[in-house]
Amino acid sequence: YEAEGAEGIVDKRLDRASARRAPVDEVAWVVEMFRTRYWDFTAKHFHEVMMREHGLGRGYTWTKTVLQTAGAIKRAPRRSAHRKKRARRPLEGMLLFQDGSPHRWMPDVDRGFDLVATMDDATSMLYSAFLVDEEGTASSFQGLLEVIGKHGLFSVFYTDRGSHYFHTPKAGGKVDKSRPTQVGRALAQLGIEHIPSSSPEARGRMERLFGTLQGRLPQELRIAGITDPQAANRYLREVFVPRFNAQFAVAPAEPGSAFVPYVGRPLEDI
Repeated sequence: YEAEGAEGIVDKRLDRASARRAPVDEVAWVVEMFRTRYWDFTAKHFHEVMMREHGLGRGYTWTKTVLQTAGAIKRAPRRSAHRKKRARRPLEGMLLFQDGSPHRWMPDVDRGFDLVATMDDATSMLYSAFLVDEEGTASSFQGLLEVIGKHGLFSVFYTDRGSHYFHTPKAGGKVDKSRPTQVGRALAQLGIEHIPSSSPEARGRMERLFGTLQGRLPQELRIAGITDPQAANRYLREVFVPRFNAQFAVAPAEPGSAFVPYVGRPLEDI
């Protein structure tokens, strides 16, 4: 500064372009792909698909910054302090959630469906997921058949207080476990404890699961051109759920499993 004045402290590196700077046409390609094909994807989901399907070699932060700079997405507001989550059960098969979520899962179809999902608390593994016109006893049985048939009996089943799960004499009151539903009867025969939740917050992991699914599954079905529930369920079973579990499932806190092989009457009879 003493020798050259203000010009002496200007960063000379600003005159040289970074060797790692992305070419203009690559930036334009990424922004164009988002605006014309993946406009309803989150930045994270978009980055995953661009790497998987189109060979993008850039990182997530670079991709998000490019989209924000182009005005294609908004910067997320700063999050408040997060409430501490309930500790997971240590073994898979100790506690399973099941719930249904009504949503327009296929954007190109002018009606919604219910997505019935069954998930493990210890691992967030999605054991079963399929679309139905409306969740109920039959869909609950289908999810249970898929889980028990493949993995065996589990310990505890945690659900909301829907009429196909529990009989509740007074709205908002306690469930009447002396008058089991068909689902309750089947669980009792199988020796599985059935616990009702009192609020959506008590099923936090299921609520977060459906939030993630609503931000990913409709977009994947739209890109795949799927407009039929049978085709959607096949896609869920063969493509989406295995890919989802590979990305989001976690290892249990302890080795081993609480699943017990089922031996007895045919499950379909129960």
